[in-house]
Amino acid sequence: MRGYLPSMTHIVVTWHHENPDEPVELFSELDDERFEVRKVEVFRDGRKCFADASANSGNTALGIVPVPPLDEIASDRQFTPRTITKEEFEATWVTATRPGS
Repeated sequence: MRGYLPSMTHIVVTWHHENPDEPVELFSELDDERFEVRKVEVFRDGRKCFADASANSGNTALGIVPVPPLDEIASDRQFTPRTITKEEFEATWVTATRPGS
């Protein structure tokens, strides 16, 4: 369809755990089919790693299956998901992809 722009959904999932090697927040930009387009993982020590279709940092990678609905994610008590604005996602993305971050 000419001029069609997919609508993106932006979410953050807080992961409640004690493992210092795993992220505590996962920010995702999802396409219409809920596949990750961009992702930022935030670690307990403040490090941020990212992934998109053309680049990544650390061990962060885009998921290979659609992200489940938020209520399904929330059914696992170790996760607290919520929808965020595009602007909130962009601010996190910029800080994660900035050189030296």
